[in-house]
Amino acid sequence: MTPRRAAGLLAAGRAALGLAVLAAPEQVTSRWLGDAHARHPAVRYLAHSLGARDLVLGALGLSTLGNPQIASQVLVGCAVADSADALATVAARSHLPRIGVIGTVGVAGAAAVAGFYLSQQLAD
Repeated sequence: MTPRRAAGLLAAGRAALGLAVLAAPEQVTSRWLGDAHARHPAVRYLAHSLGARDLVLGALGLSTLGNPQIASQVLVGCAVADSADALATVAARSHLPRIGVIGTVGVAGAAAVAGFYLSQQLAD
């Protein structure tokens, strides 16, 4: 698989996640935060913000694939966001369901590593 194709799949996955969070914030966040937290009104509002962020970052990633230099910069930005998600989850792990912590850190961490790696591949 080419780096461009992999970056496109990563961006499409991010956009799909963003849409899912916007469409069903409680269902998506309950897997990360647990049912009690996911039902809190403030969490729903924050979930919409995260969903919009991921939808926009995914769309931006897809729209820049034709320009490797810009796509590389967008991938770094996305990888930083993924790193922040993973680190924030680790910091709050004592208040979150174990399975949610494992899943979120695994997915966000893998996306961050992939984003940083692909940004280098596209820049070269």
